[in-house]
Amino acid sequence: MAKGIPTELGTERVSVLLRKYAVPAIIAMTASSLYNIVDSIFIGQGVGPYAISGFAITFPFMNLAAAFGSLIGVGASTLSSVLLGQRDYDNARKVLGNVVVLNFIIGGLFTILSLAFLDPILYFFGASDNTITYAKEYMVIILAGNIVTHMYLGLNALLRSSGHPKQAMSATMLTVVLNCILDPIFIFVFDMGIAGAAWATVLSQMVALIWLLRIFSNKEELIHFQRGIFRLQKKIVMDSLAIGLAPFLMNSVSCFVVIFINRQLLKYGGDLSVGAYGIVNRYVFLFMMIVMGFTQGMQPIAGYNYGARQYDRVKEVLMRTIKWAMLIMTTSFVVGQLIPRTVVSAFTSDPDLIEKAAHGVRIIVLAFPVIGINLVTSNFFQSIGKPKRSIFLSLSRQLIFLTPLLYILPTFMGEKGVWWSFAISDIISTVVACLLLYQFFKTFNHEQTA
Repeated sequence: MAKGIPTELGTERVSVLLRKYAVPAIIAMTASSLYNIVDSIFIGQGVGPYAISGFAITFPFMNLAAAFGSLIGVGASTLSSVLLGQRDYDNARKVLGNVVVLNFIIGGLFTILSLAFLDPILYFFGASDNTITYAKEYMVIILAGNIVTHMYLGLNALLRSSGHPKQAMSATMLTVVLNCILDPIFIFVFDMGIAGAAWATVLSQMVALIWLLRIFSNKEELIHFQRGIFRLQKKIVMDSLAIGLAPFLMNSVSCFVVIFINRQLLKYGGDLSVGAYGIVNRYVFLFMMIVMGFTQGMQPIAGYNYGARQYDRVKEVLMRTIKWAMLIMTTSFVVGQLIPRTVVSAFTSDPDLIEKAAHGVRIIVLAFPVIGINLVTSNFFQSIGKPKRSIFLSLSRQLIFLTPLLYILPTFMGEKGVWWSFAISDIISTVVACLLLYQFFKTFNHEQTA
């Protein structure tokens, strides 16, 4: 009998399932955030404060690349969960083949276009004459390995949704361990500077991708490579893109918001303020990724049970995930208020940069005790195949609320206005998420009782 049929998603206790699926995802996502944190620490301590600022300039690029990766990976993995819940194993296998082809096409096109216009893109993203060299040196290597990154992220998401959360976690852990080993060797021993961090990233993902390809080549697995699955299927492609559109828009909007943030910080605070945001972003990213680990654990449970029409289990996994998300983000708030200097000093010894980053941390975490509701709700709608609601929540937080505040507040408050924009937009978007969730369940309950 084929391995990996996740029938337990519809029968096992929800609390047990969430723990089983979320813990590996949390470890994987935390490892993923540590991956970026380690790069930032080694770059900041081994190259210098302007290198940190140059590295921060690449974040929008990384977000944009992730947006195209999530368009395929997240959408396909969610579709795969629903198909498995419906016992449609043939189409679930075809999703795997379509993911490989789409990631190769989209990843390749993104690389070609980005390299062709790299300098003007980086200047538009907020680079200056002091930081452009570092940003370009890093991105040329990262873009060269972009297909590897897309393929690794897409296959890892499918591996998790097909009932193998521990193996998906192991793949991520493999990249982190290799990156942590290669970073100091390339940066300090081989004196490769910021390029060393980029090579460490690409090579570690390449090794993990080879391991994933071996797993999906195992014919004993329910979802595995076989003839006929690599031909693009219109319905699978369109359904994957429709579901993946929400995280794609979220990451795309995040890309352009970060560009605006960098440009506003460069205008009102200078290069070191851009670097300060890079450090703050790494700190915030750590806790956000833990919450994303919970939502990834929630995704196959919610998707499977929604497809199986077991709606009580769908509600239960949502509420449990929200509770954990609020606890995690409250922890971030407490740490950010009590010891911000200790946190940011791990990235740099430059006193001016430490001062700017510590100030930013204290303000940006003010709304974190409630922002977990927004993060989980957006991913919940995506998990059950309701992309319009997920897209709206993603856009409302970053585009509708944050962007106008980033434009208005700095004109009155200077650099502080940039930091305060985050906290205010987080509060407003959380209220909107609560209202949308209430409306959904009101309609949902009515349909069940009708």
